[in-house]
Amino acid sequence: MPATMKGPAIFLAQFAGDAAPFNSFDAICGWAAGLGYKGVQVPTFDPRMIDLDKAAESQTYCDEIAGVAASHGLAITELSTHLQGQLVAVHPAYDEAFDAFAPAALRGKPQARQEWAVDQMLKAASASRRLGLTGSVSFTGALAWPFLYPWPQRPPGLIETAFTELGRRWTPILDAYEEAGVDLCYEIHPGEDVFDGATFEMFLEATCNHPRCAINYDPSHFLLQQLDYLAFIDIYADRIRAFHVKDAEFNGSGRQGVYSGFQPWLDRAGRFRSLGDGQVDFKAIFSRLAAIGYDRWAVLEWECCLKNAEDGAREGAGFIRDHIIRVTDKAFDDFAGGDVDPTQARRMLGLGRE
Repeated sequence: MPATMKGPAIFLAQFAGDAAPFNSFDAICGWAAGLGYKGVQVPTFDPRMIDLDKAAESQTYCDEIAGVAASHGLAITELSTHLQGQLVAVHPAYDEAFDAFAPAALRGKPQARQEWAVDQMLKAASASRRLGLTGSVSFTGALAWPFLYPWPQRPPGLIETAFTELGRRWTPILDAYEEAGVDLCYEIHPGEDVFDGATFEMFLEATCNHPRCAINYDPSHFLLQQLDYLAFIDIYADRIRAFHVKDAEFNGSGRQGVYSGFQPWLDRAGRFRSLGDGQVDFKAIFSRLAAIGYDRWAVLEWECCLKNAEDGAREGAGFIRDHIIRVTDKAFDDFAGGDVDPTQARRMLGLGRE
């Protein structure tokens, strides 16, 4: 049945910093509320926003941080474990690059780093339960990503082995989220082994169609791949349980296509834009999500190579608010209807005259 989603909300990761009002959870909540947001998505990898170890163990602490948000008229929408999820599965080619996501003591120690990441994911499940949340957002990580393009030719079984291992690593984590009553919503994203619908289906099969394996829907990544992001909603309606509202544009040329020629963000054919400045058809997206019954949060994820972040956040609140569809509780043509009358129906169809 159609449903009205919640919002607007904002993902705090791109705004948290060392300067006020972005350097504490209380202050950044006050800032977000002042812009008109109703919810905040909290990055668990930023200790300025949340102490994940404490949140996993202490109901009192979780009540306190939820109370901080509520004091500004905000709800915590989801916890984000994007960076920790990335570290659940890392191909050796990316070891050094992704070491920055782990504590300093674990850098150069891929096995210890992976164990830490799994522990972080489990703690986020517990913290989400204590906060009364229904979903959490993350990445799958990647083992097969370096072999994305089918040249050089991949040896038979390589991709299947990668997804089997990905499923082996994530299934116990998903079981913990099942126990906590929380959906684990993966952002389908280039750089992850799960980057489109086909790879999500492979991952879902590798996790035995786990009931907590869900999708954080972000159309910006689909537009940059030239994937039909509206059809995606219809295909995966029952698995979409989180929503990042992020814009993008793709301007292919005689020099660049979807791979964008190793260029910096400003010069790429495909690039992220501040909400409303790109090419994503959000009117159609909000309509489709309302029609499939999506009733969770619409969360701004701001990324743009041109616009100031604070301007993007201010504009984004109104953009999301104006796009949320408050679904109707009655049919527009109810005035022309009436009570069900089986006798009348048969008479109008000419039945019973034989």
